[in-house]
Amino acid sequence: MIMIVKRIVTPLIIYSVSIPVVILDIWMELYHRSCFPIYGIPTLERGKYIKIDRHKLKQLNFIQKAGCVYCGYTGGLVRYWAEIIAETENYWCPIQHKTDAKFIVPAHHKDFDEYGDKANVAKNRKPYK
Repeated sequence: MIMIVKRIVTPLIIYSVSIPVVILDIWMELYHRSCFPIYGIPTLERGKYIKIDRHKLKQLNFIQKAGCVYCGYTGGLVRYWAEIIAETENYWCPIQHKTDAKFIVPAHHKDFDEYGDKANVAKNRKPYK
C-alpha cells in the first residue's frame, strides 16, 4: 500500500501543482511586464532565474527527466516571482517589519526604513499617481 501511495498518489499530487503554477506564471508575467514599466521599475530577466537543462543528462530515466523539468521550471519560477515581489515591495513599501525573533528577515529588507521611523518613512514613500 505504501508503495502505491509513494509511486502513484504522491506524484499526482506533486505534479498537479503545475496547473496553478502555469496560471500564476501567466498572471505574474502580465503584471511584471505591464506594471513595472509604468512605474519605472526595471523589468527582470526571466532566464536568470529559470534554467531547464538537467533533463538532458543521459543517465536519467524518463520519470527522472520529467522531475528535472518540473523542478527547474517551478523552482526557478518561484525565485523569479520572489524577486518580482521584492522589487514591488522595494518600490511601494520599503519599510522593515517589526522585530520578531521567529521571522526570517528577507535579504532585500536590509536597506528598508526601520519599522516606526516616521521621518524616513514619510520622506521615502512613493506617491501613488
